[in-house]
Amino acid sequence: MFGENLKNLRKQKGLSQEELAERLHIVRQTVSKWEKGLSVPDADFLIRIAEIFETSVSTLLGDTIEPSNDKSIVAEKLEQLNTLLAERNRRSRRIWKAVAITLISIATVMILLFILNFSVT
Repeated sequence: MFGENLKNLRKQKGLSQEELAERLHIVRQTVSKWEKGLSVPDADFLIRIAEIFETSVSTLLGDTIEPSNDKSIVAEKLEQLNTLLAERNRRSRRIWKAVAITLISIATVMILLFILNFSVT
């Protein structure tokens, strides 16, 4: 179970056994043994592996993680993220536009008051 999960997570992240081994400061053969189920990492390595793959140790050791071949899910998530960012940018532009109009209005009133003040005296 752990070996399959490790292999699937590694492939999902686009890492080779060599790259994972380098991150963990071990040899590639150790990663290969873990993936084949010939050995298991100690607790410290489990924690470091979970951090690399941004998952929990229980997920690594738990149910089998299926390989992610469905690119449409990734595309859908990216589309949702893009929509949220676009909305955020629109709100930000509206706020800055309102601030600019307010500042221009205040400056105009100040200039008019300044002109009126000099014309009275």
